[in-house]
Amino acid sequence: MKDNLIRLENISMSYGEKQVLKSINLDVRDKEFITFLGPSGCGKTTTLRIIGGFEHQTSGNVYFDGQLINDVPPHKRQLNTVFQKYALFTHLNVYDNIAFGLRISKTPEHEIKERVQKMLSMVNLSGYEKRAVVSLSGGEQQRIAIARALVNHPRVLLLDEPLGALDLKLRKEMQTELKAIQQALGITFIFVTHDQEEALTMSDTVVVMKGGKIQQIGTPIGIYNEPVNAFVADFIGESNIIDGIMNEDYVCTFGGKTFDCTDCGFAKNEPVDVVIRPEDFRMVMPREEIICGIVENIVFKGVHYEMHVKSGDITYLVHSTIPEVVGTFVGLEVEPFDIHIMKKSKPEEN
Repeated sequence: MKDNLIRLENISMSYGEKQVLKSINLDVRDKEFITFLGPSGCGKTTTLRIIGGFEHQTSGNVYFDGQLINDVPPHKRQLNTVFQKYALFTHLNVYDNIAFGLRISKTPEHEIKERVQKMLSMVNLSGYEKRAVVSLSGGEQQRIAIARALVNHPRVLLLDEPLGALDLKLRKEMQTELKAIQQALGITFIFVTHDQEEALTMSDTVVVMKGGKIQQIGTPIGIYNEPVNAFVADFIGESNIIDGIMNEDYVCTFGGKTFDCTDCGFAKNEPVDVVIRPEDFRMVMPREEIICGIVENIVFKGVHYEMHVKSGDITYLVHSTIPEVVGTFVGLEVEPFDIHIMKKSKPEEN
């Protein structure tokens, strides 16, 4: 197992009376691609800035490779940062932008040339050395910002929503490129985004945050398939979140029907949140023991059809490769292991 490189221990952060981080505990492994994911204001960028030394936490400790670094300034930490606004020097050409940090550290010019050329090759911009940065596209500028950060051989690269300014097609291309660069260099990437697809595409580990707290830490597959609460289920992909009752271990009721499930450990007849992914429903012929309803609308999404099925007071979102005609009365079948039972969210968590 990879060694822990960064440890956040009981990190809290307040600005005046506003607390933006609440006792964050997290280990970041060496050579890991880890993503902080959550809505605006959840504390993900503040956490990144604390790791980088740009903010100082109100309480708690930051360790790097086992050493306490609370008072170590940003330029003395073994990391570099790429921001959404790339902060390139417009008066310098591409070569001089990438070489800037190396010249500050008085690296010999022959070594600077070798390292700059290597970085340009890695970000697929060989031959751009003399180009003015203002003449580059957004994607090219982003590559230069990444090359400038990586040329200093940091052990960690911090990326604060660096793809946010790109169009959708370029954004998807850069997701693939960033992951490839991280794997080629074998260094730790810590990435901040509010885009769940971005997090699922690139990450080894996803940290889902809300209201200054960590909600769940896990692999993309693990978090998608086994969210710990309704917030995570709703934020990571689309979900049907339905009020239900846990009758007893492995038996639940929702939508007026009783189903077998695979969850246990709840109180008898405890109110719960039932989560079912839209792709886990199968449309079948109606029958008494399953959910049945009317198809209200249908939208073609390219690889599947998205349909809303109205059953009593509940409207279910269903994804299927086979469309149904609007107005059709259908049954919705779901396997026990696709019915996820969660504790009811507390009012302050909503």
